[in-house]
Amino acid sequence: VQLQASGGGLGHPRGSLRLSCAASGSTNSINRWGWYRQVPGKQRELVASITKYGSTDYADSVKGRFTISRDSAKNTVYLQMNSLHPEDSAVYYCNAQHRDLFTAYWGQGTQVTVSS
Repeated sequence: VQLQASGGGLGHPRGSLRLSCAASGSTNSINRWGWYRQVPGKQRELVASITKYGSTDYADSVKGRFTISRDSAKNTVYLQMNSLHPEDSAVYYCNAQHRDLFTAYWGQGTQVTVSS
């Protein structure tokens, strides 16, 4: 499975950005899709995830502001980020977890910077 993330860039406080993650390959082997983020000196953290059945989960810090969704026809996962905070600045990575629960695939990362 190959993942290609896009949509990062400069966002303003209280503004919005949408990230996209286009997947190719054996996507029917994926149980869960996710977005993670990482800032220098900190561990990568899970921001949001969606299962192949459509169940979603969010980090407390983004609940009510971010929405993860998936267009199965386009093999694309989205992260709609609203009400951006400066602390949302990070490199965002899309992730796909194989149904074997051991194999994970990662996109290349896209930088999000929230600043006025």
